[in-house]
Amino acid sequence: MPSFFEKLFKGKATADPAPSQPPKSATAPSQAATRFGTAQTPSAPDGFDALYTRAISAAASKDFARAIPLYDQAIAASPASAEPYYKRANALKDVGRLEEAIASYDRSIELRPDYAYAFCNRGVVQQKLGLLPQALSSLDRAIALEPTDAVAHYNRAMVLQDWSRWAEAAVSYDQAIALDPEFPDAQYNRALTLLFLGDFERGWAAFEWRWNNARRLAIGEVRSFQEPLWLGDHDLAGKRLLLHSEAGLGDTLQFCRYATLAAARGATVLLEVQPPLVSLLAGLEGVSQVLPSRGALPPFDYHCPLMSLPLAFNTTLDTIPAARSYLHNDVAKVEHWRKRLGERTRPRIGLTWSGNANQPIEPRRRIPLADWLPHLPREFEYFCLQKELRDADRVARDSSGLIVSFDDELPDFAATAALCECMDLVITVDTSLAHLSGALGQRTWVLLSFVPDWRWLLDRADCPWYPGMKLYRQKTAGDWSTVFAQVTSDLQREFRAG
Repeated sequence: MPSFFEKLFKGKATADPAPSQPPKSATAPSQAATRFGTAQTPSAPDGFDALYTRAISAAASKDFARAIPLYDQAIAASPASAEPYYKRANALKDVGRLEEAIASYDRSIELRPDYAYAFCNRGVVQQKLGLLPQALSSLDRAIALEPTDAVAHYNRAMVLQDWSRWAEAAVSYDQAIALDPEFPDAQYNRALTLLFLGDFERGWAAFEWRWNNARRLAIGEVRSFQEPLWLGDHDLAGKRLLLHSEAGLGDTLQFCRYATLAAARGATVLLEVQPPLVSLLAGLEGVSQVLPSRGALPPFDYHCPLMSLPLAFNTTLDTIPAARSYLHNDVAKVEHWRKRLGERTRPRIGLTWSGNANQPIEPRRRIPLADWLPHLPREFEYFCLQKELRDADRVARDSSGLIVSFDDELPDFAATAALCECMDLVITVDTSLAHLSGALGQRTWVLLSFVPDWRWLLDRADCPWYPGMKLYRQKTAGDWSTVFAQVTSDLQREFRAG
């Protein structure tokens, strides 16, 4: 899963007037019901009603280039009306003109001080701009004016998450869900918050809400099988169990460990994973057959998505199946890399500084290589473990002469895994490489953003999923300087001592 929290949804816009249920799409206030949704008959071709109705229609069609000027004309025709400023702000928000959107929300609030939905949506935009105190203030005011608006409580929780105030965020999610129990975004993000807090007992069960928004979560569609879903409630002895990947490569690498537990219950385990992982996972203990995703499947009795396995096995923090290593390399591939690298003259450090550019949280977790290079001690030998590089990172790498890369020699994860084993240490941001290195039992340091993914939990330097892993966390959002300083200090101290 893009992980994400991955998948931490950003604020959800509230429409005016409030619908009886909050809108179930996390985007596009222009699609919500509006006060002028059923257009009044205009008194003149270019009068306020006509302009405003045309603006709303254009916004509903996502034709914001036409909608915004029409809102401007409607405002000129009726400058004392709050609603056109509010609708204009929503359109500006949708096209990313956030500062202008706030100004337009401000004007709508000046004209109508009890405009709860303007406060709510202003809070969403303030959050996007990183103005968390202001966003929380706007949302608190929205809730005071409209306490039954589940979306406002949801947005408040999102702000508290970005502020790393997780326990308070959980309370706001609870309030949103109490007002609308079928609010999937609130249910899903509440689940992630519970997992973040280490409340696995409630978190895994709530995490099943991800299937209510599977397409938008980019975890694919719910798989439709005639065979029943297995969540730990049936005897597996003598049965064939299909375990299938559902999200990102890192998720598969983290949760494939449960195949061993399923086999211990007597199941014949079939593992369906993304094609780049097939070769690597072929030797996973307990797996009878590894299959590429969406290919032909042999007969089976039950199925389970990989990320539902912690629920099936009632996993708590104390019962995480955390073997030092549960993935193992092909000996020949490792030997190939040892010969390819030659004689070791200095400690070897494998680096990964970015992940999938298409992930929504990638800007937060990646580190521009040019920013990292000045902090890498020169007494080590560095190797790039990632295959895809952005143009700016490629320029920084090549100009530095500090990092050795094998751009065309890493066709799949099996090759990368073998190269990992030749390293003395792997240092990586939060990508699939972190899970690969951890699953191999390699010494691994992971650099985490201020609001990391749920699986890294809170305020820990260790990781219960990977015993050989050390976590380095940003102290403030966007600031890697303290992380760099600590990593540099630890590198020099530990390898000098060794």
